[in-house]
Amino acid sequence: MTTALAHRDRLKTRDRLAPAALALLIAVLILIAAGCGEERPAEIAAAPPGDESFTFYDLGAHTVYAEPVRRRLRDQLGNEAIAHRSIIDLETTAPGFLAAHLPELDALNRRLNDPPGERVDHDVVKLMYRYARQRNVPFDYVELLFSGFSQKPIFFHIRFKADEAGTVEALRRRHGEPQVIDWGTGAAGQSLVWRRDADVLIVSRVPDRLGEIGHRISFFFMANIEEMLTAEEEEREQRARARRKTGKTAF
Repeated sequence: MTTALAHRDRLKTRDRLAPAALALLIAVLILIAAGCGEERPAEIAAAPPGDESFTFYDLGAHTVYAEPVRRRLRDQLGNEAIAHRSIIDLETTAPGFLAAHLPELDALNRRLNDPPGERVDHDVVKLMYRYARQRNVPFDYVELLFSGFSQKPIFFHIRFKADEAGTVEALRRRHGEPQVIDWGTGAAGQSLVWRRDADVLIVSRVPDRLGEIGHRISFFFMANIEEMLTAEEEEREQRARARRKTGKTAF
């Protein structure tokens, strides 16, 4: 009789504990699932204190290019082509536009392409994305240039046709009303210009030969461009000194 009662008590205890154990198991599984589904933070090099002027996919003037940045961009924009030497032409709208309306950018562009008429390659990291639409990104072409010296952004350029995603309006809401510059070739050719700190953002409506409008967005990180030009000049001077030293010791 005593044995039967003890067995019955054990069964009751097991029945009471079973729901609690099941609840604990479910809670553990939920925690594990939540941890697995948690988004990983963007792998971008930390920026110094202070706000970025303009950003594109969280890339701003203070971003430092590194392999994690490249991997993240590949996830967002698709596979890239990459170059480590390239010419740099900041004239992305119409010929003479910078000289007429943005002389500070025109001066930088002339320095980047000096001597005139010659091909001047620069030490850069140039990322080019032509298949961003396969990732549901509303751009036909994205080009991102980073200085090969500082690894900081110097120039971004994006092209797309119809503004189906309302990109221009989103920029207006974020950065306020821009300076509006008509090209003088009719109302279709027009640029919107924002300036902040040492950087410039330009959105241009570019008519093609058939009169259809395309869009170009250009980010100019002017302080970073200036820093790269200074580094290039110092590198040229070091090479010149090395050549002079070699010449003196040749005889």
